[in-house]
Amino acid sequence: MTPYSNSDEHQSRIIEMAWEDRTPFEAIEQEYGLAEKDVIKLMRSHLKSGSFRTWRARVSGRATKHQRLRSTDVSRGYAPAQYKPCHGAKPRSR
Repeated sequence: MTPYSNSDEHQSRIIEMAWEDRTPFEAIEQEYGLAEKDVIKLMRSHLKSGSFRTWRARVSGRATKHQRLRSTDVSRGYAPAQYKPCHGAKPRSR
């Protein structure tokens, strides 16, 4: 577990994880030690009020955000391809 600190880097990563549909609150707690109520407080203080309301509506009761509501077939917190390093690859031209 990475201990949570108020660093911009940690806050940014927690906010990113909170917005991700398939990252459960339990994964945030395991990695940063913040319970769901603490993530909600962090989101409330760092998002605009409209963005916070949108986020709360989105995650409330969502099975993928709560480990106990997930199918037992899902054992990971994110898609396998989500965090692959780019290995210095250049972006594709469009």
